[in-house]
Amino acid sequence: MFDTLSITGELIERTSSTMRVQEIVQLSLAPVFLLAGIGAMLNVMNARLTWLFDRIEIIERHEETGEGGREVEELPALIQRQSYAQKAVNLSTSAALTICVVVAVLFISAFIEPRIGTLVAILWVATMVQLSIALLLFFRETNLARATAAERRRRSREILARKREEEG
Repeated sequence: MFDTLSITGELIERTSSTMRVQEIVQLSLAPVFLLAGIGAMLNVMNARLTWLFDRIEIIERHEETGEGGREVEELPALIQRQSYAQKAVNLSTSAALTICVVVAVLFISAFIEPRIGTLVAILWVATMVQLSIALLLFFRETNLARATAAERRRRSREILARKREEEG
């Protein structure tokens, strides 16, 4: 019982320091700004992903009714783009969650004795790796998006040929 009161008293003493809390808030500003940037990036990525989902659905509906025409030939390329966009969104979301953990760990570090700066650094690097890969995937998706219809159909044929090789 007395140990609990002692620990509680020590915790209250550590957290009552307005200066310490201010320092932690200042330290968490960079991750929070990064979190806002990731949110803006996710808005753009999700808009593209939604467009791809809608476009694929429209083409598939046209294909079912026999109205697809040549646009059906573009489906494998659109599905590939969708995959890149989805992976980029997933990695960006994971990076945002990692940043939330960074902010939480920063606040926790103010109230515990063990130094956990290494953990914060590792989480920060993990966030940068996730964001870098997400941006590369998004770059790939947007690069593929600028192809002409003929190029998309050619790429779709190549994708289908690779699938047949892998299966056969």
